[in-house]
Amino acid sequence: MSIDSASQPKAVVLLSGGLDSATALAIARRRGFLPHCLSFDYGQRHRVELLAAERIAQHLGAIAHRTIKLDLAQFGSSALTDPTIAVPVEGITTGIPVTYVPARNTIMLSLALAWAEVLDASDIFIGVNAVDYSGYPDCRPEFIRAFETMANLATKAAVEGRRMSIHAPLIQLSKAEIIRQGTALGVDYAMTISCYQPNQDGHACGICDSCRLRREGFAAAELPDPTPYRQNAGQ
Repeated sequence: MSIDSASQPKAVVLLSGGLDSATALAIARRRGFLPHCLSFDYGQRHRVELLAAERIAQHLGAIAHRTIKLDLAQFGSSALTDPTIAVPVEGITTGIPVTYVPARNTIMLSLALAWAEVLDASDIFIGVNAVDYSGYPDCRPEFIRAFETMANLATKAAVEGRRMSIHAPLIQLSKAEIIRQGTALGVDYAMTISCYQPNQDGHACGICDSCRLRREGFAAAELPDPTPYRQNAGQ
């Protein structure tokens, strides 16, 4: 895809290295934005996702890609940042699961908002999903609407007339719909990592909640699952 930077608007895209954020990046490109990708090394146990984010950003033509280091692990209280808390496996989690990282999306969107102001960008993309999600309160439409309202109250850009928009293009889609759309846009899902506890080679466990949602999504989409799973990973 050719890039005409003089005519295309910029957007900040939150990119974790997972299936959803890769699809959100592809959608941002298709909508004509120049994507500036932002990833976070926040003390997550599945830190290999950052390598996936680098691959995806390059593959999907990001204009820039930055990784910000945050130490959310010092707060603990999440199975994704505290190694003493086990990642739940085998079965559907009810309620807000222990893999919820307190205020994660609020923190990440806030930093994306700061970069967007510096870039003179009015748009931020995030791949949250409220249909096939794991019970996280910061993946709901009302959260996205509230954050957008806050962004337009709290930024110099908005006060001076440049309205900020938070795009969550996947928020009402099933995992199968996300996969079909991303496939049509050329996303190589073999590059992505969704697992909460992959090994150092990036092979997924196949049994955590995120792996379950991903596997069921490919099955429902009737597309082959390219995920590299560990040997005997519950398949």
